[in-house]
Amino acid sequence: MKVLVIGSGGREHALVWKIRQSPVVKKIYCAPGNGGIAGMAECVPIEAGDIDGLLAFARSEKIDLTVVGPEDPLSRGIVDIFEAAGLKVFGASRKAAELEASKSFAKDLMMRHGIPTARGETFTSYKKAEAFVRKIGAPVVVKADGLAAGKGVIVCATEKEALEALKTIMVDRAFGDAGSRAVVEECLTGEEASFLAFTDGKTVLPLPSSQDHKPVYDDDKGPNTGGMGAYSPAPVIDRYMHERIMQEIMIPTVRAMAAEGRPYKGVLYAGLMIDRDRIRVLEFNARFGDPEAQPLLMRMKNDIVPVMEAVIEGRLDKCRLDIDDRATVCVVMASGGYPGTYKKGIPISGLESVGRMKDVFVFHAGTRADEKGGIAASGGRVLGVTAIGDTVKEAITRAYKAAAKISWKDAHFRKDIGMKALKRFEAAPRVGIIMGSDSDLGVMEGAVAMLKKFGISYEMTVASAHRSPEKAVAFAGGARARGMQVIIAGAGHAAHLAGVLAAHTTLPVIGVPIDSSCLQGMDALLSTVQMPPGIPVATVSIGKPGARNAGILAAQMIALSDPGVAALLEAFKADMAREVDAKSEKLAKFV
Repeated sequence: MKVLVIGSGGREHALVWKIRQSPVVKKIYCAPGNGGIAGMAECVPIEAGDIDGLLAFARSEKIDLTVVGPEDPLSRGIVDIFEAAGLKVFGASRKAAELEASKSFAKDLMMRHGIPTARGETFTSYKKAEAFVRKIGAPVVVKADGLAAGKGVIVCATEKEALEALKTIMVDRAFGDAGSRAVVEECLTGEEASFLAFTDGKTVLPLPSSQDHKPVYDDDKGPNTGGMGAYSPAPVIDRYMHERIMQEIMIPTVRAMAAEGRPYKGVLYAGLMIDRDRIRVLEFNARFGDPEAQPLLMRMKNDIVPVMEAVIEGRLDKCRLDIDDRATVCVVMASGGYPGTYKKGIPISGLESVGRMKDVFVFHAGTRADEKGGIAASGGRVLGVTAIGDTVKEAITRAYKAAAKISWKDAHFRKDIGMKALKRFEAAPRVGIIMGSDSDLGVMEGAVAMLKKFGISYEMTVASAHRSPEKAVAFAGGARARGMQVIIAGAGHAAHLAGVLAAHTTLPVIGVPIDSSCLQGMDALLSTVQMPPGIPVATVSIGKPGARNAGILAAQMIALSDPGVAALLEAFKADMAREVDAKSEKLAKFV
């Protein structure tokens, strides 16, 4: 098989690296490629935006599969043109790629189909946009509607900054035609994460979670860039949040695009803001992220070519992804001055030394071969030093050890890639959730939902009071030393898991009777409440409502010494009251 990869960045190097591992691929071309890609594929001097030239090349070389990396050719319909010529191509169609190419289209689609996102409006008039900013106040986010190489999003802390951003985009046209329209929306708070998935327009096959780092300096300071590093997995997206993202965002978006006559095939990228239990879409991209592609493809163990072919042919439901359990981290090394002006042609040293390191690979972005046969910097983002490790911490250490070996004049990189993950992994769980069987997970996620709402860290595990009592006892006995303040235990079939735990800890234990037997949970309820004097267990209702109440009760216990949680509980109570009032008013209209 002959494969053509279109593009010249770190994402395309990662794609070439991954495709090269396929036993069915005999030859890879990359147009135009870069200095690192040249060692793996034959680079062709055709720019990614030269669709006619790319089509002519694909025809003449009888290319079996074309993989489109960057957003610009996708937005200009390269997939439609190649398909019309009878060529197999992986990527989103022009109509589908509008999800990225037009922020106003994406915003309208999400609003129409109930996909959670920030409130905002689209403007073609600077004066009207200015009036809107003055009306809603700061902070706000101002976005160029079209493609701006990842730099057309400006977070504004004050009205003055917002008006300057509007002028930059709509009047000065710093991003060209991308600024003919601007989107002004509320500024969301929380932690950002990236969620990517393959889709054939029907089936959605998710990749692991990841997190990009857009601002140029440590601690998310400075202007936005195309991305200064990424890691996977992102612990802000745990199993519970992963499922919610699939059910509330990814699957509904694919269905919405299909319903509007824009079937989406390719990679769908959702940039998300996560704040406790709230998930909202910041943006969609119609392709692999850069630098997210580097750590994600390093974790993907199976052959990517059959997956791409299944996407093209509409049979993705037959595919599964085999993901490495280890973590990956990519540190982007950039030219001095980036994201502003920078010099090109500066020789890079140390690549050979890093090439000998185990579990490290350097993906090239802005590089070219120099006159002496070496590699020189030729772009803003130059290298993506990517490492894999048993933990995020190990991968971070390995990536930075490798980056320290590479140098060129005025090179710079962030020193805190992955630190948000470490903080989450190292935070002590305040609540322990334990269940007798993994089949109880669907019920116990009711407790997780409430803990998320109140920003309470938790740990979840499986241990049986009867089949693995030693594990249950060890969990209870060590809970306080590990920082836990409350234990929530769920079990069915009269299993006395909560009682076993309560006998081996002085922490409060909340029992959740699970309705898993023919007695519909009454056996579990009676088993839980029948405790001997001196061994109390708090008991809530049966099943998922019980798990939800257990989460709230745990929050109330923690709130006794945590004013932050107490304030969130007050707000929660007020929200419930407003919901009841709204339902009452709605009912009154029909009486």
